[in-house]
Amino acid sequence: MRAAFAVFALLTTAALAGAVPMASAQTEAAPAAMAYSEQTPAYRLFPGDEVEITVFAAPELSRVATIGPDGRLALPLIGAVRAADLTADELHDILVSAYAAHLRMPELTVTPRSYGSRQVFVGGEVARPGIYDMPANMDAFQAVALAGGFLPSAHRSDVLVLSRASGETEVTEVDLSMRAMRRGFPGAQPLQRYDVVYVPRSRISQVNVFMQQYVRDALPVQFSFFYDLRGGSN
Repeated sequence: MRAAFAVFALLTTAALAGAVPMASAQTEAAPAAMAYSEQTPAYRLFPGDEVEITVFAAPELSRVATIGPDGRLALPLIGAVRAADLTADELHDILVSAYAAHLRMPELTVTPRSYGSRQVFVGGEVARPGIYDMPANMDAFQAVALAGGFLPSAHRSDVLVLSRASGETEVTEVDLSMRAMRRGFPGAQPLQRYDVVYVPRSRISQVNVFMQQYVRDALPVQFSFFYDLRGGSN
């Protein structure tokens, strides 16, 4: 009897000893958390954002203005100027050029002061398609979770993410399958405001055709406006 207990204790100790390196290996292989870097695209202004414009040559022209629903800023002397979909530096250059017709030295600064709501659209084979407020540093899988999760008919390995963060319309395919989950979703990147996450029913053979025929028709008005802001897309 004592011999049997001794053998059992020996086997248990060996099993636990083997389990420790395995757990350690799994910890080392865990994917790093998403983080912003120097390669992250510069923030682009949206309707509802508040911008402070300081004109040094003419302080009376300085003001804090809110970008309207049409994507424009109403400014004295130069009128309405489109600001949506521009970075602060791009808007700065446009304003300098516009004020150059009226001021000898149109030196100015453009400083974002507050930001409108950050929203993403989640559509396709999810439980509750719709528009959702987005916290910072959220990826496509978390957006789908906000929308109630995948339907049984969802093709999780071909999820589309439609974005204008770089200034041009970009469509990427993200693998959100169970296999990708075990690897920490290596292809999932932080979403930007007004990104579109679309879960298809079946495998996508031609991304651009699928986007044109299905995704665009599903977009709400404000999202369609944003993606058509420059007329057409890739």
